Amino acid sequence: MRIILTGGITGGHIYPALAIGDKFKEMDPECEILYIGNERGMENEIVPKHGFPLEIVSSKAVDRSNIFKMAETLAVTGRGKSQTYRIMKKFRPDIVISTGSYVSVPVVLAAHKYGAKVFIHEQNAYPGMANRFLSQYAEKVFLGFEDAGKFFKQNRKLQYSGNPVRKDFYGKDKKESRKLLGIPEDDFVIMTFGGSQGATAINDTAIELIHAYGDRPNVTILFGTGKRFYDDVQHNLEAMGLSGKSNVRVSPYIQDMANTLAATDVAISRSGALSVSEITMSGCPAIFVPSPNVTGDHQYYNAKAVVDNGGAIIVREDGDTPNRIVNILKELLADPDIVRRMAECSLKCAPVNATDIVYEGIMDIWTKNK
Repeated sequence: MRIILTGGITGGHIYPALAIGDKFKEMDPECEILYIGNERGMENEIVPKHGFPLEIVSSKAVDRSNIFKMAETLAVTGRGKSQTYRIMKKFRPDIVISTGSYVSVPVVLAAHKYGAKVFIHEQNAYPGMANRFLSQYAEKVFLGFEDAGKFFKQNRKLQYSGNPVRKDFYGKDKKESRKLLGIPEDDFVIMTFGGSQGATAINDTAIELIHAYGDRPNVTILFGTGKRFYDDVQHNLEAMGLSGKSNVRVSPYIQDMANTLAATDVAISRSGALSVSEITMSGCPAIFVPSPNVTGDHQYYNAKAVVDNGGAIIVREDGDTPNRIVNILKELLADPDIVRRMAECSLKCAPVNATDIVYEGIMDIWTKNK
C-alpha cells in the first residue's frame, strides 16, 4: 500500500497525521508513506525527523480581503495541484489522508483527479474551512469531537474517532517521568505552553506565576515560550529580576511533551485540538486559555468538551488573564483533592483508541474497493 499524508503549518495538523502513518507502518512495515506539505510549515522540521519522506508543493491560505488576493490564492492552489499530480503519477498512491489546513487543498484536489481514495481527519470541535470544503471528495471524514459533525453536509461519511495521539503519551507514570526530567517527586508542577507558535497571553501569565511562586518551596514551573518569543521573554525576566530561579525552567519549546505532561499537576495551555488530546491522554488538569484568533472560536469548544466533564477550567483571554489564573492556582494549590478529581475527569475525556478507529475505518473501505 502507498499512502500520502498531508496537513501542515502547525503541529496540531502534523502530529495526528504522523500518528496515523505510524499505525499503518505498524500494521504493514512494507507500506510506503510520503508526506506532502508547504515550504513555510513546521512539517519541514518535524516530518524528516520523524523519518517520513517529505515533498513540498505550493499552497496559500484564503485571503478574502479583496478580489486580487483571492485570485492569487486560486492561482497558487492550481499550481500546487499540478505539482502534486506529477508527484502522484510517480509515487502512485492508493490513498491520501488529510488532516487539514490550506496545505491539504491542492493535495486532495490532485488526489481526486488522480483517482486515489481520500480520507479526512478533522481535529477541532469547529471544523476548518479546508476540511469542510474537501469533505465532498472524501470517502470518510473522521471527527476529533462529535460536535464537529453538525458542520458537515454528508452525515453518512462521518465517523467519530477522537484525535490520534502518538504512543509516547500512553501509560506514563508520574513518578518515573519526574525522575527522568529531574523534577522533585513531591513538588507541585505547573506547566505553561502556548502551542507550537507560543502565545503572549500565556507567556505573560507564566511571568506572573514566576513572580508569585518563583521562590516558593515545593513548586516547579515549566515555561515553554514558543520559539519566536524566547529571546524577548528571557530579556523581560532579566529586567524584572526574575531570571535564574532554581525551580523555574524556561525553554523555547517543550521537546518531551509526553513526559512533561505526565509530570505536571496543572497545565496552562491554549486549547488547540492536539493540545487538548495530549493533555487528557496524560490525565492532566488544565487551565485552558482559548485563542481568540481562530476560526469559529473552535479552541473554546475544544476546551469546553473537557470543562463540561470536570477536567479543566476555561479562562478567556483579556487584560486580566494572568491575575485570574494566578488566583485559580492559589485555590488549586490549597486543595489537592480538587486537582486529583480534575485529573480523573481529564483522563475520562481521552481519545483512547482514536488511531485504531481511523486505521480500521480506512482499511474497511480500501479492502472492499481495491
